[in-house]
Amino acid sequence: MFPDDSRFSLQSDSRWTLTWRAPGTRYHQENTIKPHRYFGAVWRVWGGIILGFRTDLHVQSVTMTGHIYQNVILEQHVRLFRGAMGAEFLFMDDNARPHCANIVDECLQSEDISRMDWPAYSPDLNPIENVWDMLGRRIAACQPPPTCLPEFRRASLDEWCNILQDHIDNLILNTPRRCNACFASSGRHTPY
Repeated sequence: MFPDDSRFSLQSDSRWTLTWRAPGTRYHQENTIKPHRYFGAVWRVWGGIILGFRTDLHVQSVTMTGHIYQNVILEQHVRLFRGAMGAEFLFMDDNARPHCANIVDECLQSEDISRMDWPAYSPDLNPIENVWDMLGRRIAACQPPPTCLPEFRRASLDEWCNILQDHIDNLILNTPRRCNACFASSGRHTPY
């Protein structure tokens, strides 16, 4: 299983404001914008993909912690997939702080879930990163765009279901090739 969480914001948080103006009007009052400290709400989504299937999408407005990761993600999603797939189940999460918490390690051991070794500071080649990009583009194209958490949750759940499983399967099947190419160019050994 390739799981991960991603951060989504309905507004740009780049802190850049683009202003189109006529030449020579740079400092005119109508072209001066006061900066805001608020850049829009940020939501975290979590999902997992495997060949032929995907988990439900989990949307939250709080930062992922080790406790949330264990109680919500591992207990409600990952454990069920492990039970359905049996001993062949291999779990690939990254080295994010919530994923490395002691309670998470204990939970994975108690459920007999094998975790793929992933070297620290290695490139993030998890195929779900490409799925997050697809999801983000789909949500951005929604008309009207979501402006609050309930609308964002509804749009993200709808668009998550509308991503073709064939696209996800192709991303997963191409992962070893991408990993080998990336690690070969860096001179390190691939985890596959």
